[in-house]
Amino acid sequence: MSLTADRVTTSSRRTKQSNTRSPRPGGGRLLPTAILVLGALYCVGPVVWVAVASTKGPAELFTTFSFWPSFEGGFWYNLTHLLRYQDGIYLRWALNSLLYAGVGALLSVGVSVLAGYALAKYRFPGRNVLFYVILAGVLVPQITLAVPQYLLISELGLVNSYWSVLLPSVISPYGIYLARIYATAVVSDELLEAGRIDGAGEYRLAWSVGLPPMLPGMVTLLLLQFVAIWNNFLLPYIMISDGDRFPMTVGLFTMLNVSSSQPVLYSLVVMGVFLSVLPLIALFLFLQRFWRIDMISGGLKG
Repeated sequence: MSLTADRVTTSSRRTKQSNTRSPRPGGGRLLPTAILVLGALYCVGPVVWVAVASTKGPAELFTTFSFWPSFEGGFWYNLTHLLRYQDGIYLRWALNSLLYAGVGALLSVGVSVLAGYALAKYRFPGRNVLFYVILAGVLVPQITLAVPQYLLISELGLVNSYWSVLLPSVISPYGIYLARIYATAVVSDELLEAGRIDGAGEYRLAWSVGLPPMLPGMVTLLLLQFVAIWNNFLLPYIMISDGDRFPMTVGLFTMLNVSSSQPVLYSLVVMGVFLSVLPLIALFLFLQRFWRIDMISGGLKG
């Protein structure tokens, strides 16, 4: 009896010690959750303000502003007057932004994937040196490259043309770096060697074996590069002087400068900013299914 009682007492003491040592359920996740919520509010707050401000009329924007939207007056007033501004030049700016971001992102993804795949799966003299040079290009701020790029484009006679914005956007050191890391991780060397033994050429291997596993990485590169070109201001501001070739960033900036003498344009600029965010949200929602498909296929393979 005494031995049994001692065992019970010892086990109860261990249980109490383990209970005192282990944290309460959910207590350890409170601080990280609070930090994530604050970060989300910090990121979403300006977008919410722009969405609400786009529904305000010119007088209400700076006098009686509240976070209650007013769609009947301000929203439709801002939308219709923005689309009519200078014979609908905002739509021209939107098409220009779509051209710069869409074509530039596709070309950049193609160059980045091919370069990253070659750096990851082929051995050639100077490969590591070339990769380190590209990696150094990631660390160089884009603002320092604006003037040299302008001088090079000027020598080619392409200033104030669509190519002056598209050509500098094709080469992305960060995209090549990500493509190289992703190709190293997902493209199997064993499959490539098996394909070479079976007599497949390098182009066939790259198309059939190398590129399919890199599809989620390509989608990520496409989204990152599209957003970067879509939001780019400095490069088109330096390269282009014709208002008909402006993207939305530069066009809205010119409207904002004019609004200092015409305050009614402030609400139109806010509406233009709100509309410029919608394509990015739609693109992200459309492309996220590729990540979901990749995770499902990875789970089935495992």
